Parts: sequence; C-alpha cells; structure tokens
Amino acid sequence: MRVVLHLNTIVRRLYSTCTLSSSTLRKFSTQSHYNMKTDVLQVDPSHFTFKESSCEFGEQNAISIINNTSDQLAIKQAVKWLAQGEAIGIPTETVYGLAANALDASAVSKIFAAKNRPQDNPLIVHVSSLKMLESILPHNKIPDIYMPIIKRCWPGPLTIILPSSPLIPSTVTCGQPTVAVRFPSHPVARALIESCGFPLAAPSANSSGKPSPTLASHVFDDLNTKIPLILDGGPCNVGVESTVLDGLRQPPAILRPGGVTYEVLKQMEGMNGLQVYRKHFVDQALEMAPTTPGMKYRHYSPEAMVVLIEDDKMIINNNDDTQQQQQRQVFETIWQDELKQLLKNGIGIQKVGILKIVEDGDSLEWRQTSKLDEIEYVTLQMGRQGHPDEVARGMFKGLREMDTIGVDIIFVQGVPEIDEGMAVMNRLRKAATKTI
Repeated sequence: MRVVLHLNTIVRRLYSTCTLSSSTLRKFSTQSHYNMKTDVLQVDPSHFTFKESSCEFGEQNAISIINNTSDQLAIKQAVKWLAQGEAIGIPTETVYGLAANALDASAVSKIFAAKNRPQDNPLIVHVSSLKMLESILPHNKIPDIYMPIIKRCWPGPLTIILPSSPLIPSTVTCGQPTVAVRFPSHPVARALIESCGFPLAAPSANSSGKPSPTLASHVFDDLNTKIPLILDGGPCNVGVESTVLDGLRQPPAILRPGGVTYEVLKQMEGMNGLQVYRKHFVDQALEMAPTTPGMKYRHYSPEAMVVLIEDDKMIINNNDDTQQQQQRQVFETIWQDELKQLLKNGIGIQKVGILKIVEDGDSLEWRQTSKLDEIEYVTLQMGRQGHPDEVARGMFKGLREMDTIGVDIIFVQGVPEIDEGMAVMNRLRKAATKTI
C-alpha cells in the first residue's frame, strides 16, 4: 500500500473541516470486476470539417465531412459500440467524455458503473445540431431566452438547462424535470454524435472523484478494461468542463463556471442580473437535488492531499513586477509554513508537489525538481501569470501528473477569479483537502 494512503487518513482527520463524499469512500469498497479489452483509436480533428446550412443558425445545423479513411473507420467503430448500448471515451474541447446513448437507460447505466458515479449525480446530454436538440424537447421548442446565447456560444463549452421530455431517461436527469444539454465544438465529438443519429450522455471520462481527463491516456489510466473503446483526438484545448447556465431561473444563474466565462455571458441579451452559484447565492435544495453535475459531490481529487493557497490580495495587473514578486513570496511562505507544521505533527512526507503560476516569459513546459533534508520537491507550472485559459488547460494535467510522480501532498497556487480563473478556482476548491 502506498504511503500516501496512510497520509490521506491522517491528514483528513487533521483537517476536520473537510468531509469525505460517498464517492470517495466507495474507493475503498468492493467494486465490479471488468475484463473488457479497451482499444484506443487515433483520430485527427483537422480531418473533420463542417458544411453550414443556409438557415439563420447555419453553423448550429452544419453537416460534418470526414476527409480521411482511417478517421472514417474510427468513427464507424465508435458508432457501432454506441449503437450496441456501450459507453466509450471521446474527446471534447473541454475534457474527455464517457459517452453513451442518452435515450437508452441501459446504456446510460454503464456510464455510472464504469465511473463508479453516484446515482443522484445527473448527466449532460450532448447534441450535434439544433434539429437534434428540438427532437428531445417538449413540443420541440427551445426556450426563447437561450436563442441569442446559442447563436453566439454554440457549438462550444456551454451547457444550458432545459425542460426535459419523456424521451430522456430518468437515469440521465436523476428524476429532475429539467435536463442539461450542450453542443460540443470538438470536430470529432460533433461528427460522432451526428453519425450516431442520437444524442450522447457524457460526463468526464474518469473514475468518479478523480481529476478530469484532458488526454486519452488519462482515460485509459482510469477506465482500461471497463470500456471497449477510446477515441484519441489529442489534448483538450479548453481543459475544464463546460459552463452550466440556467436561463429558466430568474435571475439567470451560472450553476458551474467553465469555458464560457461569466464576463461573456453577463453581456448577452436576457442575462440581466446574471448570478454565479456560491458566489452570489446558495440554494441547499438545489445542491441536494442537483440539476447538473459538479454541485453536490467532492470532485477532481488526486490520490495525494491537496492544499489550495488563496491570496485575498491577489493581483490582476500583470505589468507590476513588484506585486508579482510579492504574490509569489506569499505563496512560497505559506506552503513552506504549512509543510513545517505537518512534519512537526509527525506526518511522514517524502515527496512534495507544488503547482504554481509562472511568469509571463517562462516556458509552458517549466518544471523543477530538488531535494532537501531527505524530502523531494517537484514543482510544475499550470500556466503563465495573467493567462487563466492556460491555467485551465494545465490544472487537471498537473494534478494527474503529481499522482503519476507519486507525491504525498500537493500545494496549489490560486488564481484571480476573472475569466477562466473562476472555473479554475471552482475546480480547485472542490479538489482541495484544505484551503488556506
């Protein structure tokens, strides 16, 4: 057994303010055994193009064209598995998804089984056209509030809350009267859904509670032998899950920040008074019976403990070198003091991981390794100062890499909650064992 498991027990007790979710506890319970062969097929997103229709929403009703034989065969194989009611791993622009036929309750159940996902955590339905969306809605009608947003933000990393219909199994909505739907912009995902002819339910393709996968290798690490196929479309270019917008509420609300930012949405028609859940309001009833993923359970956690360090005086001005230096020093001082306290309490730590923001001129491959007093330190960058989009892409990758390295504890530097930084901090707070 890894040392970190012993550390987990000690530190979770020490950090008594943090509670374990049922999904985390299930990691130690008896799980189903799988012996399925998992194939990984390469697909090149550049081989997928789209011909827009002549209607007003031409891009949202475009037809896919696949310009490569091997990619055509890969999509054909994926469609075959999905039509047979299996769940497979697929690339999207946000994170890799674990997809199954959203209209087939039996197929959807395989998503929950493969991920060991709580049964009351709803799924997001993915469509490839407005025509497909209309076909699964009551009276085939998209609420007017969403039309300007769809025009600008779809396809893309935005999920909207819509009235559900009897076509959607209750396993997808967890018995709620609404359903979360998104139109992904990733060429492979779009073409696959269109080729299937039915929408796909697709949460992140990871074991429930672990950091979301942004590479096909992450999916393989978590779900090998549990699913028959993974389509490898390369790294995800957003790197954090979609924004979830509930325009049916008054005022409208972002239930989960993501790739489409609050700053963008609040300027759009019909979004007057836009709120963000847990920033502007809370709703205990909504959290206990969520309409969308990411609200009820602890998520995104690596095996090692995560200590998130937030600076309430965090700067936004990237041109002030003195302020940047002070901010870096605050982070360094706090994590070093916290480590000293843990060691003083008798917790055996042999390897420390540090995820931080680097200066604007530093390389995106920036990494340092050092050793002091028998403790190894591994420092990775999540992104550059003032580039929250880079941090969003690097955050989950960094957490997973720290697990691969085998660190005992991870100290993570927070970022300002502007643009994609709001989504980054939402995920890091859910991943953290302790926040300072």
